[in-house]
Amino acid sequence: MENIAIARLLEETAALLEIDAADTFRIRSYRRAAEAVEQQTQQLAELIDDPKALLAIPGIGKGMVANITEAVKTGTIPLREELLQRYRPSMLELLRLPGMGPKTVALIWSSLEICDIDALEAAAKAGQLTDLPRFGQKLVDKILKGIEDHRKHTGRFRIDTATEMAEQISALIREFPGIDTITPAGSLRRGRESVGDLDLLVTGPACEPDVVSAAVAHVASLPLIDNLIAKGQNKVSFNTRNHLQVDVRLLPRASYGAALQYFTGSKMHNVALRQRALKRGYTLSEYALARLETAEGENSIVAAATEEEIYNALGLDWIPPELRENNAELEAAEAHTLPALITEKDIRGDVHMHTTETDGSNSIREMAQAALARGYAYIAITDHSKNLAMTNGMDDKRALAHIQRIREVDKEMEGSIRVFPGIEVDILGDGALDLADETLAQMDVIVASVHTLFNQPPEEMTARILRALENPYTRILGHPTGRKLLRREAYNYDVEAVLKRAAELGVAVEHNSSPSRLDLHDRHLRLAKQYGCRISINTDAHATAELDQMRFGITQLRRAWLTPADILNTLEPAAFLKALRPRP
Repeated sequence: MENIAIARLLEETAALLEIDAADTFRIRSYRRAAEAVEQQTQQLAELIDDPKALLAIPGIGKGMVANITEAVKTGTIPLREELLQRYRPSMLELLRLPGMGPKTVALIWSSLEICDIDALEAAAKAGQLTDLPRFGQKLVDKILKGIEDHRKHTGRFRIDTATEMAEQISALIREFPGIDTITPAGSLRRGRESVGDLDLLVTGPACEPDVVSAAVAHVASLPLIDNLIAKGQNKVSFNTRNHLQVDVRLLPRASYGAALQYFTGSKMHNVALRQRALKRGYTLSEYALARLETAEGENSIVAAATEEEIYNALGLDWIPPELRENNAELEAAEAHTLPALITEKDIRGDVHMHTTETDGSNSIREMAQAALARGYAYIAITDHSKNLAMTNGMDDKRALAHIQRIREVDKEMEGSIRVFPGIEVDILGDGALDLADETLAQMDVIVASVHTLFNQPPEEMTARILRALENPYTRILGHPTGRKLLRREAYNYDVEAVLKRAAELGVAVEHNSSPSRLDLHDRHLRLAKQYGCRISINTDAHATAELDQMRFGITQLRRAWLTPADILNTLEPAAFLKALRPRP
């Protein structure tokens, strides 16, 4: 069991304890443990035979060691199961809805004995919720909207979850001798921000037709399988514990490229490619690109082993998977005008991250050292401003003192990496920034972001963001649409008007690489480039390990056809600062 799954079990236990009106300290201990587990870079499943190693993790005591051990061995925590028997398993789904925290769930249970989404929706539409304390119509509308969004996203998995599962499953498959290559296909390979299922293509000597049955049997017995759906001659389908469906295909090397092309998709890209093949007298399938008509005794297969062979045989350059959405990529491949897409190696710095000064887990120096280890030339420390009280946001006095500490660390790094002082300053409800201009003037990187009042009418939200852009100290617009993937829709405003004005003012727009956001999404990124916006890609990291989330954002930039020249933080430190909006 991966860390994120253990953390989820601990957090769910904490929520159920809160519904049960348990001791506050006990609830907090589970939440603290969940946070600690999620931040670990080593998988705790590897440490359950070494309790001392688990106890060395801050926030993990003897009781939590026992819980983690049970979670790894059984897939759950005994107290969680006990509470679910008391309060119904469907309550966990209620907790995922906006506005439905543990206290609210406890209230509707004690008052109306509601424990599932269908009953909650019926009660809301029947007007029963407004009779409860603290339930106004505004909250009821929010709950109904949350139910609608939840149903829309049910069965989807974020790109980081799918990637982690693909890596874990691949590692287990590789334990079987004779496996050479395992490649995720489908929407994950194309870099979609969320996926509905996972396709893995496997090849190697063990996958040849005369011996593949043993490898199929190995895959069908993987320990993380929760439900085996089907086992065929060269395919195994199953569900994992988190209900992700996985299809594993074991293929001979001779046809691997054709299968990889076919199962990567997208559907419309494949339709266009097959039509192109037919016009040239070929047929394209998951097995090969083959001639429609052949002389007697002539081998009909033209290409099958690699994708490159297939695209080249059709008069095309190889097309990166991220571009295969039938969005003029075939025309560009034929004209040899596909862009040289950005890669993670092109990134020279990350300029949106948080430290222990507000809601981060690591110090300024630790973030700098972690970025240096990743080969970066610079970072910016951008802790929160005071409006976001839940993050221990800084007022002007604290922010100025924080600037001095950042500059001290910058000097201590002796030029090995630049550490720029910055802030993620809140855009207030009227569009003003949360700190004084005199404070902002002392900083190199000012990321202005909306964190509150998401439900303003579209015209108000548009005016609010436009006013924030007009502030001469705004240099980057942070996570511009405010969405949380599979949890919260983007707030409603005129994105095009904001992008146009940002381009005019020289304000950069951020692509936030956190897999919970991936904001701006690929379509808006293309629009930003079209309008001439400067674009910065950042992780919004709250811990050193989260700096690795840059890779998820890079995938979205590639889906938007962006190159290193389109992204500000491919520049070296001095050039990066110069490319930002000039200081007043």
